[in-house]
Amino acid sequence: MNATADPALFARAAALKMLNAALSGRSGLNETASGGAAGRLTPVDRAFARALVMATLRHLGPIDRMLDSRLKREPPPGLRDLLRLGVAQLFYLDIPDFAAVDTTVALAPERLRGLVNAVLRGQIRDGPPALDTAFLAPAWLFARWRAAFGDGDAHAIAAQITKEPATDLTPRGVIDPEMAAQLEVHTLPGGSLRTHKRGDVAAWPGFSSGAWWVQDVAAALPARLLAPTPGQTVLDMCAAPGGKTFQLAAGGAMVTALDRSEARLRRVDSGLQRTGLTAQALTADAATWADDRQFDAVLLDAPCSATGTFRRHPDVLWNAKPSDISALSSVQNALLNSAARRVKPGGRLVYSVCSLEVEEGEAQVSGFLAAHPAFTLDRILPGEGGSPIASLAPNGWLRILPHHAEGGLDGFFIARFRRDAR
Repeated sequence: MNATADPALFARAAALKMLNAALSGRSGLNETASGGAAGRLTPVDRAFARALVMATLRHLGPIDRMLDSRLKREPPPGLRDLLRLGVAQLFYLDIPDFAAVDTTVALAPERLRGLVNAVLRGQIRDGPPALDTAFLAPAWLFARWRAAFGDGDAHAIAAQITKEPATDLTPRGVIDPEMAAQLEVHTLPGGSLRTHKRGDVAAWPGFSSGAWWVQDVAAALPARLLAPTPGQTVLDMCAAPGGKTFQLAAGGAMVTALDRSEARLRRVDSGLQRTGLTAQALTADAATWADDRQFDAVLLDAPCSATGTFRRHPDVLWNAKPSDISALSSVQNALLNSAARRVKPGGRLVYSVCSLEVEEGEAQVSGFLAAHPAFTLDRILPGEGGSPIASLAPNGWLRILPHHAEGGLDGFFIARFRRDAR
């Protein structure tokens, strides 16, 4: 059957390509979701294809366990992804059984349609895959969470994987009541806004006028905890996509925003234009930036494994590798060393990563303090900036786990330092 002649099949064929890309490498899902077959879908079909892929990724572990119990041998390349989509339609989307089976069979190679039909109809008889939170993440990653945070928190972290998150917004200023009602928002501690509204955010009230930007509530905390006063100089060392730069500029700071990617920095420039905010945006590698200026405050939201962002990007769990963590730890160490040189005496430094891995968080603090005796840990206060009380470690830094706030939030590590005045 020609998938392009049938919109239902075309949408699922696009979802198959998106899923394959999502599991093949970082950023693969975003790249295919806006181009290729997905780019030729109607907005409704594109939304369905993406929803199907996301549902599959959020339940990938249990789906694969079920498939492994039914398949006598590993299927040909591509067929496992097709079966994954079929199971997701059966149990995680509001799709009639016959439609889920028929469309999945139709997309299979003719010689394998009997196998696909048998697997899916057998699973209909047996019911949905067993939900065990220990299998929602890759085994090696769940084992790391258990070792770092204990069994209870590891299961609580994994339980967030299946949940579709709300959208968090950071307002530029006060949102008027009429716009707030249209956005269907409620205010979170610290001032972020949360909405369960769906659809194209660029069409939402206040987007074009720059009244707000999309930013997870956890991602908004580092800039709040840096807390520069109006007129102070601030360096945002890894600025893209720009949310933290916007926060700092909106508070009246004189911001210099760096990013090594010119393409990503264009997103920062675009956001500054949309919000009417001002910052100096420069393309540069923050670790080797040839500028001897020092700043009142420095924000380093460092590149990391991003394992804390799985609520919105579940593919990150299946793309992460143990070797990534050690490699990124070296990058973070180099950036922290660079950051230390750029803080004025008496100034502040906030270090953050959207990672759940100890090597990228707690271990970096220990190494930084040992290497830079002019800096001391500036303890974060309970609830400061709207931070979850449960996230405050005895040492005075934040280890934010995705279940630490009602409705969830990204996993983050945040520490604040102060440089001696002399």
